[in-house]
Amino acid sequence: MISAAWKSSGKTMVSLGILRYLAHQGVAASSFKKGPDYIDPSWHKLASGSECYNLDPYLMGSEACLDSFHRNISEDGTTIALVEGNHGLHDGLSLDGSDSSAGLALMLDMPVLLVVDSRKSNRGVAALVMGMQAMSPRVNICGVILNQIKSLRQGEKQKQSIEHYCKLPVLGMIPSDSALIIPERHLGLTAVGEMADASKFIEGAAEAVDRYCDMKAVLELFYKAPPMDIRKSESSVKRMSVKARIGVFMDAAFCFYYPDNLRALRENGAELVFINSFTSHALPDVDALYLGGGFPESFFEILSSNNGLLKDVREHAEAGMPVYAECGGFIYLCRNATWGGRTYPLAGILPFEIGFGHIPAGHGYLDLKSSRDSPWFRKDERVKAHEFHYSRVLAPAGETLFQFEVIRGAGITGKRDGALHQNLFASFAHLHATGNPEWAERFVQLASEFKTNGCSYQM
Repeated sequence: MISAAWKSSGKTMVSLGILRYLAHQGVAASSFKKGPDYIDPSWHKLASGSECYNLDPYLMGSEACLDSFHRNISEDGTTIALVEGNHGLHDGLSLDGSDSSAGLALMLDMPVLLVVDSRKSNRGVAALVMGMQAMSPRVNICGVILNQIKSLRQGEKQKQSIEHYCKLPVLGMIPSDSALIIPERHLGLTAVGEMADASKFIEGAAEAVDRYCDMKAVLELFYKAPPMDIRKSESSVKRMSVKARIGVFMDAAFCFYYPDNLRALRENGAELVFINSFTSHALPDVDALYLGGGFPESFFEILSSNNGLLKDVREHAEAGMPVYAECGGFIYLCRNATWGGRTYPLAGILPFEIGFGHIPAGHGYLDLKSSRDSPWFRKDERVKAHEFHYSRVLAPAGETLFQFEVIRGAGITGKRDGALHQNLFASFAHLHATGNPEWAERFVQLASEFKTNGCSYQM
């Protein structure tokens, strides 16, 4: 695991550098991201050339995290796995730290390489590292990389102090370099698809770890993890016949999808048909729609001007086609959205007007309780999810039906989330299929019923 004392310390840059370095050496690696983030995994995928999977104890549960880790390392046939932590090593919701990056490292019994932000300190940085070593859950921190050192003299002071007081090897000292910082935006790191020189950045990160780190010693850390019995998971994709075709918006505006969610749909009998919301002016032959999250606000002009697709989505939803939409997808289905001083008409299926603030309207984990039966969720069902959005509803909800009461988080209204209309479900919540195993089965079944009957369950 690559972790740090706090966010923005450089663990993503180091992770990307190591992944690309391994790729250059011909070493296959599986990569994972702790937490609910979508953006970092897309960077990992570009760096390694293979899919990156999320591991989130809150969203998925401990057992599902273990299952996902076993499955996604064994299917790739690799022996090396890199997990990038999120926030600080010991940050999390629970007081005991079981849902922190340290908790995940303990669960997977993996050594931790700690990235330290070296700015504004010298020998005292050892106190920080000692605290990370002593904090519960206590994990096996095996090495340290100093990042953004201002001078060799500063780096040497920190190195000597850490190795003397913490008994840990300092395996790298990376100088401060603005070219090694991924620009951040209102939803975190800039997405891969919006950064023209993303590959160049990753190559720079690989060159930095190669030049300034003892990569032989870093690679040896992978083998400090004790042997693990990998649970074999037999995929059902090959033996499951196609029940329905689900259209998935997939482009720069709608790019937030957990790989496990897409696979769960396939394993339950869905053929996924990817739709570019910029260039498609009508829906292909599909039986349901999945509109994920992303950055629609960055592309409102082109999305709003694509009247053919907006009309087709609206007409199919009104005819009872199952539609599942998360965050950015929810916004797309609303009446209009105001961004940058302009108001853009959208699909108009849901009676909401969307605005954007300067601070998040919802950020963090959601705890939701279903207040009614629907084709998507049962009454009283509890769902754990994640939200991160600066968008908010401006117009009142009116007579809209909602699926969930919000126990923790913001949702659509602060008290409700999951707008329902015909066979459409739309919310600010991102759920993970591994923690909600019935979600994909229900989705595919709805699509299959619509394919067969031309309609399905309606509220």
